[in-house]
Amino acid sequence: MYKVIIGVLIAMFVVIFLFTKMDPNLSSNSSGSGSESEFLTVSVEGEVTREGTYLLDVGADMGDLLEAAGGQTDNADELAFNVSVDLVDNMTYYIAPLYDEDDVCNSELLVKVGLNKGQKEDFMTIDGIGSSIASAIISYRDENGPYQYLEEVMDVSGIGNATFIRMRNSITLQ
Repeated sequence: MYKVIIGVLIAMFVVIFLFTKMDPNLSSNSSGSGSESEFLTVSVEGEVTREGTYLLDVGADMGDLLEAAGGQTDNADELAFNVSVDLVDNMTYYIAPLYDEDDVCNSELLVKVGLNKGQKEDFMTIDGIGSSIASAIISYRDENGPYQYLEEVMDVSGIGNATFIRMRNSITLQ
């Protein structure tokens, strides 16, 4: 009985030792190019045929993601995304609607502010955006150049995920 317990303990220590020595960043990539992945994992939500997470080649752009997702719906606001923008690994992209989801007849366009052209007063019309955040959106644009995708507004100090979710149907790139 003691021999079995000792044997199990030794086996357990060997397994623990091996697990502590394993590199969690090991790649099954046989080309020897290091641990860099040849694929991007990106998600898309909103006005696309199939929302979800997709595995795309490095260097893929928004057009490739939209193609993988079955294309955008008729309600997609084409001013809210740029098909030629390069995708960022592990990012979730949102395709905003033209019309409110509750507007069954699609009779009134959503009122939107262009991230790359809007003025401080325009941004302040968006629910939850005050003077300081409106100024920060413009300052970020002036310092970093035009916004390339809607989610980039989350890089602005004071705008987190919750604020972005509230404002994402009220902004475009243009």
